[in-house]
Amino acid sequence: MGEDGAVTSAPQRPDGPFPAPRLIATDLDGTLLRDDKSVSLRTVAALAAAEEAGIEVFFVTGRPARWMDVVSDHVHGHGLAICANGAAVVDLHAGREFVQVRALPRTTALTVVETLRAAVPGTSFAVETTTGINYEPAYPPFFQDPGATVATAEKLLREETDHSAAPVLKLLAHHAELAPDEFLALARSAAGAYATVTRSSPTALLEISELGVSKASTLELCCAERGISPAEVVAFGDMPNDVEMLRWAGTSYAMGNAHPDVIAAASGRTVANNEDGVAVVIERILAERTAHA
Repeated sequence: MGEDGAVTSAPQRPDGPFPAPRLIATDLDGTLLRDDKSVSLRTVAALAAAEEAGIEVFFVTGRPARWMDVVSDHVHGHGLAICANGAAVVDLHAGREFVQVRALPRTTALTVVETLRAAVPGTSFAVETTTGINYEPAYPPFFQDPGATVATAEKLLREETDHSAAPVLKLLAHHAELAPDEFLALARSAAGAYATVTRSSPTALLEISELGVSKASTLELCCAERGISPAEVVAFGDMPNDVEMLRWAGTSYAMGNAHPDVIAAASGRTVANNEDGVAVVIERILAERTAHA
């Protein structure tokens, strides 16, 4: 979810000729989804039209696979989505089956927990695995996941150490008092050598993945498998966990409600998520493709 006010003007496109994209990569919350977590009819139509025109669509989100029902009905073609900030590729046509997992080693997660406890007192943790989420007593409860185990992060991470343990996708860190960007800066300074630290929440909630794992790096792998270059990708996002993806893509758009770092990273800007900013750009892409056909 973004943090700035809405933009009502037309999308600001990058300089130069509009690309002929082969793939659209879009974040969900604060980007494709409206604030009520719905997908507008206009956006549904734009996604379908893009796929019909031969442009692949990838949903690239910080969400876990189990929270992908909101867009499952709008996936065409390959059916794949990148979840957990790049830690998982899932097949939405096959019941959210994991196709690829880029796990955070439990030993690394323990090191991060130890480091952040020392560097940023008051931090509480949750552990997101391929089977669900578990969290500490001080961590804000996940009402969407009533079956979670509540215990210290050390216990959660050490409880299973053999090969049957569920892979860890993300470590989440929350602070009740710090400002979100302040917490992010402190955590990156303290633990950035061990893992990738980012955020997508408007609160002081960080998402921590294996070093080098991001939306961008997993999208790059998926594109390489398809022979798609960065120049052939158009990406959309609104929060710091989208920055690397927007920089990697040949053409990228910050939403009108985007975080300042996202606006600085993107090559263009569209209107806010509640104004269907992704659909606005897709419609323009398809109109210009038709005009030059």
